[in-house]
Amino acid sequence: MSGKVVLYYFDGRGKMESIRWLLAVAGVEFEEVFLTTRAQYEKLVNDGALLFHQVPMVEMDGMKLVQSKAIMNYIAGKYNLYGKDPKERVMIDMYAEAARDIMDMISMVLFTSPDNKKDELEKVQVKAKVRTLPAFEKALGASQFLVGNQLSCADVNFFEASLMLEEVFPTILSSFPNIQAFQKRMKAIPAISKFLQPGSQRKPLPDDALRKTAKEPTSLTLT
Repeated sequence: MSGKVVLYYFDGRGKMESIRWLLAVAGVEFEEVFLTTRAQYEKLVNDGALLFHQVPMVEMDGMKLVQSKAIMNYIAGKYNLYGKDPKERVMIDMYAEAARDIMDMISMVLFTSPDNKKDELEKVQVKAKVRTLPAFEKALGASQFLVGNQLSCADVNFFEASLMLEEVFPTILSSFPNIQAFQKRMKAIPAISKFLQPGSQRKPLPDDALRKTAKEPTSLTLT
């Protein structure tokens, strides 16, 4: 098992998707175990695989890793996606956290009741256009990367977030040319181009069946 990377989560995006993205960009092949019942989750807990009784969980390098941010930082550090010094790393964290905030907001709205969804999505769109995207647009006007002179997990996280924003708000990037150019550069990276192809391990936006499944085995256990 030590040479195999295995992901434990439900068959959807959630907190695992950004981990999938980082592994794909790093060129790391991985297998997935999809949790479809509460019993599967409870078995992981009873076997001692989940340190804090939470998923996602990644088996990697002989470890059972939990807490999504810790997992992503480990992958980024191991595969040279985490800057060259503490100053770059803190900037990477700042941009990465902002990207994940937007993705988390969208995910939460997609799992909310239909009655509130339209209003909540509008709030996400306003925040993205007024607060988040202008900061990324400015950063990408000064450099082809968000931090330093090489690709980092912040670039990967924001690229994922920008695609997710376009899925929900198709024209949201129309007034952000630097971000559009950034997307074009990212799509030209072979590992990313491969991950964007149909049949990859990238997951689609959640549908009703996935919402039901996600609530069953992992209720209150996502990190």
